Amino acid sequence: MHERLEALGEPARLRIVRLLTERPLSVGVIAERTGLRQPQATKHLQRLERAGLVVSRRSANRRVYALEPEPLRELAALLTGLADTAEAHRGGRETFEAYFAAVEAETRAADRARWADERTFVFDRVLRASRATVWSHLTEPDLLARWWAPNDLTVTEAALEPRPGGRAVLAYRDAADTSGVDGTVGRAEGVVDEVAEGERIVLRLSPLLPDGGTAFTGHYEFTLSDTEGGTGLAVRLRITDSAVASAEFVAGIEIGWNQSLDKLTAAVTGGASPQQDREEEPS
Repeated sequence: MHERLEALGEPARLRIVRLLTERPLSVGVIAERTGLRQPQATKHLQRLERAGLVVSRRSANRRVYALEPEPLRELAALLTGLADTAEAHRGGRETFEAYFAAVEAETRAADRARWADERTFVFDRVLRASRATVWSHLTEPDLLARWWAPNDLTVTEAALEPRPGGRAVLAYRDAADTSGVDGTVGRAEGVVDEVAEGERIVLRLSPLLPDGGTAFTGHYEFTLSDTEGGTGLAVRLRITDSAVASAEFVAGIEIGWNQSLDKLTAAVTGGASPQQDREEEPS
């Protein structure tokens, strides 16, 4: 299959294949219609024949080539399958495009220190779980690690000590890197400021830039309340101390937090996250 794709990847050979869809042709006619010299045409045709895409027969002093349709159908089935799979997971591509569009916009805006200061983000969810269950997912490292990351990252270290002055730490690696080759690709460090057990936790958390500097300080407030459907969770994030180099971090907040909260929803209920459901819908 690889050899066939490689054979068709050369523009002159693809032109030859297009010609042969109409009828078998001799080397001379193929050379004339494609604008190739006859030795060049012969070389390309031999490559196509080795790949199983054409067959040739000697007729008097001519060699005539004919196209083999079945290998093309196999290639078409392969490419159609790849396209169908990509379409079925189009949510991931749409998120990819949305994130990099946001990166471009935020990079243009990041023209000075503290450029994003006082920007505020608010997220709300109703979780079908008890307040105690939601609280444990906010404060217990093993449970926190299940959800506090966008879909393309996996938490490798998590700490959120539910007491004033307690440590807050999150470290990430690429979710596709199961070998750990790339190691930590992101880290955030901070401190807990206020705690009302089962009700409210306030903390500061700063993602670190590659050089070890601070991208920004995120002031987080998590508030839990009883609702008819279970537990209401409100997340409020306010930015201060934003560095010029923080544009990529700020661009990912909206998408990343919605994905993280989708994962939290799945974690506390034991079901598939809304994002997973959307990606698995048939096209």
